Formats: sequence, structure tokens, C-alpha cells
Amino acid sequence: MSNADVLIIGSGIAALQLASHLGKNLNVRVLTKSKLTVSNSYLAQGGIAAAIGPADHPAKHYNDTLEAGSYHNNPEAVRQIIHEAPGLIQEIAEHGNVFDRDMTGSLLLGMEGAHCEHRIVHGGGDATGRRVSEYLINRLKSHVTVDEDVFVYQLLLNKQDNRCIGVKTKQPDGSIKTYYGNHIILATGGCGQLYSYTSNAKTVTGDGIALAYQAGAEITDMEFIQFHPTLLYVNGETKGLISEAVRGEGARLVSDDGTYIMEGVHPYKDLAPRYVVSQTIYDYLKKGHHVFLDITSISDFKTRFPSITVICEENGIDLADGKIPVVPGSHFLMGGIKTDVIGRTSIAGLYAIGEAACTGLHGANRLASNSLLEGLYQGKKLAEWLNAIPSVPTYEIAVQKQLLKREQIRLPEIQQIQESMMERVGIVRSKSVLKLQEKWLAQFKVEEINDYDSVSVSDLTKIFMLLTAQLITNAALQRTESRGGHYRSDYPHEDNRNWLRKSIIHKHKREVETTDEQIETAITTSTIFY
Repeated sequence: MSNADVLIIGSGIAALQLASHLGKNLNVRVLTKSKLTVSNSYLAQGGIAAAIGPADHPAKHYNDTLEAGSYHNNPEAVRQIIHEAPGLIQEIAEHGNVFDRDMTGSLLLGMEGAHCEHRIVHGGGDATGRRVSEYLINRLKSHVTVDEDVFVYQLLLNKQDNRCIGVKTKQPDGSIKTYYGNHIILATGGCGQLYSYTSNAKTVTGDGIALAYQAGAEITDMEFIQFHPTLLYVNGETKGLISEAVRGEGARLVSDDGTYIMEGVHPYKDLAPRYVVSQTIYDYLKKGHHVFLDITSISDFKTRFPSITVICEENGIDLADGKIPVVPGSHFLMGGIKTDVIGRTSIAGLYAIGEAACTGLHGANRLASNSLLEGLYQGKKLAEWLNAIPSVPTYEIAVQKQLLKREQIRLPEIQQIQESMMERVGIVRSKSVLKLQEKWLAQFKVEEINDYDSVSVSDLTKIFMLLTAQLITNAALQRTESRGGHYRSDYPHEDNRNWLRKSIIHKHKREVETTDEQIETAITTSTIFY
């Protein structure tokens, strides 16, 4: 048993930013299910969006974020985070050699899809996530302890005041260890590994969302899954992400018959919002075509994209041919654990930051390079808040064990979960296949499992994947329109009259409810809230 003032679950940029900004008077412990550098953040090739160019302004970034998010965003969350972006970049740029600069020493600014200005700050060409993660790891002080290879499988609550007070974990040797804390932060990332094709790290299986849901926290917007248009596709498998920045530098999507597939589809063509590009590629794949990125217009590809070059060459792609085979795959979850802008959930003492959280910044579709930004913002702001508030008493409770016979659990293989989600709750959805998936998931009765102590880590992973899959499927059934990362072939249009509201699911109220918060339907991209 261990106690901490702040207990952080996860080790991505949001978690590391938080840990690095917490005061030395706080005892901080970071628990990560694998190694400290195994996270989506560390893999992130794209950059961080911030309105720092001479022709740019936070109002432009704000409007681009709303448009990409199909106006399902929380406008106040967008305003706060976008406004802070330049300062967050400046803080890192002043203290570390992280970001790429031009010959004059100014930060290089890239262009990505759905942005109206060059505002993407990169590090190491296409290694921004690794650069920022290593910068933050190097800033961790002695009051921060990191425990690796620790699998968190249950949140502990004080029932009297409905406060989260700790977690139960499986240790590397298989033993169970309980950690108590005054503040429990979930920074576990999204759920990309629920799908066959994904850019996500192997560890990103929806754990934090399932944990929060089981504890009774509110979960929102789970239907909105962003499928990245361009994952490297070799021999029927995805091998890594081909950053959107490649298209930002001039690469174009082309089918095997020579058709440039984004012509006439969207005014931004190959830099259209990701859901538009993903759906277009998906349509070509369904018709039996192969789709490639034509990189012949990028003269210095290997210099500009060293990490992507390595991925391609390791998988037998000859870049001299000028074509990289791609497919869309799950990339980012816009929904998650419902929080305010700094990460407070509906349960006292429980917080969520980064991709596990839903602040409303991303709306129905994340604007490229806003994710690392959100993690940096939430990590810093939550640290400032925790540093300023009075300490609360540390609780300890006796956990009542309810023995469960191992043979009662019947679970599918992970590959079955991934294939069923990709086929039925993937890029294109409809009521018939969603109902089929709902029925398939229900047969495993994972919500009836009330004691995890005797369950193996591999089976716990499947349970959390199934729980998260149920949340996505349920939310996708309820939203009878198409918006952002949620596309229904039976409801192919947006329905602003009924569906600009958010849906919320929590364990003790199974149906999806809509809040009284109504985003005005008359928002346009020219509207400025400054």
C-alpha cells in the first residue's frame, strides 16, 4: 500500500506536463502500464498548433477549431485553450531545444489540414511527440516517483462523499497493490486499439474510460472517433502513421488508376478535415481500389520526414517510387470522460486529462495538432490548481472481496473485438450493423463482473475494451445524424435542430441523455468571440 498527494495514471504529454509543474511540497506518483515512453504522445509525428505567425491570430485558430469540430465544441473551452497556446509553446521553446527553427532562429511553422494559416510547431521534423515527452521527462524532480509496468484495474471510492481515494493495481509479479491519493488523475489516452487499423500505441485500449465509467463518472461524445486518413499499409497490416504534415507539404492522394481522389470533394482538397478524407479513401477501398500518397512533389522528403522515412524503409517501401500505400485507421477519440477545462470529473477527487478526457475542445472532429496542445494546457492548469488548493485528508478503506470463479468469464479474443469494431462501428455506420454489434457485445456480460482481483491482466484488458466498445456503440446508435467523426449511412446529414447537444452516459443511467446546453446553430466561421 502506498500513499501520494497526487496519483497520476498514464505517462503521455498531459501526465508529464502535470507532473513537471506540480509543486515540490506534493508527493507525486506516476503509474504507467508499460514503460514511461510508451504512449501515443511519444509516437506523435505531427506538431502543436498555436497562432504565433505574423498573419495569424487566436481568433482564426478558434474558428478553424469550431469548423473542424462541426460546431459541436464547447466554445468557452476552445477559447481558453487556443488563447493559451502561444504561451505554452513559448514556455517550452525558452527552456529547451525542442522545436525546429529557421536560419534566423524563428520557429518553423507548418500547415496541416483544415488550418487557414501556417501555425504548426514541429520538433525533429516529424518527432514532435518524442521531443516534447523527453523534454518533460527531463524536468521531473525528485518528488515525482514513477512506477512502470503497473496495471490499474479499479478506482476506489469513499461512498460517504462519493470521492475517489485510490486505485487497485496488478504488479509485474502478479501481486495486487493498492495506492491511495488525495487526487487521482486519469491520463490513460484514448481507445485506438479497439480497431484493427490504428495509429495508436499497443497499450491504448480504453482503460481509463472504462475505469471511470465503472466508478460512475459521466462519459460523453464516445461516438466521435477520428480515423486518420493515412496509415502505412503493407501486406494487409498498418505499420505506422504517415503524418498529415506530408499532405501539408504537397503530397496528394491517388488511386491505383491514377485518379487524384480529393479533386472536387472539398475546397481544401487533400487538406480537407480528416473525416472527409478518411471517408473518401474508404469509399475507394470498398470499390476494390488501392490508395497511395503521391510524394513526388516533395523534393527533400527524407530530410523533412526522417521518422516516416525509417518506417517506410523498414517495411520495404521504396520512396524513390514516389508512392506510399495508405489506409485510414482509428487515431483519436474526441469524446471520453466528461470534464471541465482543467480536468475535474463528476466524481470528487477524480480528474481526467489528455485524450481520456472530453473538455469539448475537439467537438465532433479534432483539428490537426490540437491534441498535444490540449494535453499541455490541461497538465499545466490542473497543476496550478492543485498547487493552490488546501490539502485534503488521505483516506484508506477496506475493500470487500467478492470471490469470482474464473470459469464464469467468457471473453472473445482481442482480434475479434478489433475486427468487429472496425467493420460495424468504424468509418461508416448504420443502425443495422450497430444493433448487430450491440448484441454481440452484450453476450459477454462484462458489466456483471463485480470482482477483478482474480482476473488476469490479459482478461482485464479485454473487459475494458468491451466496456469501452459498448459505450461507443451505444452512443453511435443514439446519434441519428452524421457529424464530424461519426458518419451514419442511414442518416448522412447533420441535424443542427436536434443534435448540437452533447450526449452523456453514466453507469447508473444507461440511456443517453441530452443536456440543456444548446450550442447556437447560427455559428459561422466568421464569428469571432474575442
